[in-house]
Amino acid sequence: MRRLNNHLIGVDRGSVVLFSDYQDGGAMWTGHGPRELRRVIEFAEPFADEPVVQVSMSMWDMDQKTNQRADISAEMVNPQGFVIVFRTWGDTRVARVRADWLAIGELKGEDDWDIG
Repeated sequence: MRRLNNHLIGVDRGSVVLFSDYQDGGAMWTGHGPRELRRVIEFAEPFADEPVVQVSMSMWDMDQKTNQRADISAEMVNPQGFVIVFRTWGDTRVARVRADWLAIGELKGEDDWDIG
């Protein structure tokens, strides 16, 4: 469990369509080419330290004739942002995916000094 030491807690959230490959014959839909997508997300303002980030699929549109395989995660989390990573494999055909995310962490206070 992560304990937050600051009374200034920030919550940032967002929703982003990661891709819509059925429209232009992209790799997620055709199954040819990279089956991984990375999207950089920047927070509205920086956290004091690395926040806790939760990512989930809020919409997925997949071909029902193939197996439905998907992995979504947050990587490279830092006070300024993170990267959403979506992967699929095998014969799975993915038309579209929308991801929602939530970040919770400590904020810098007026009395916090940055002495470098």
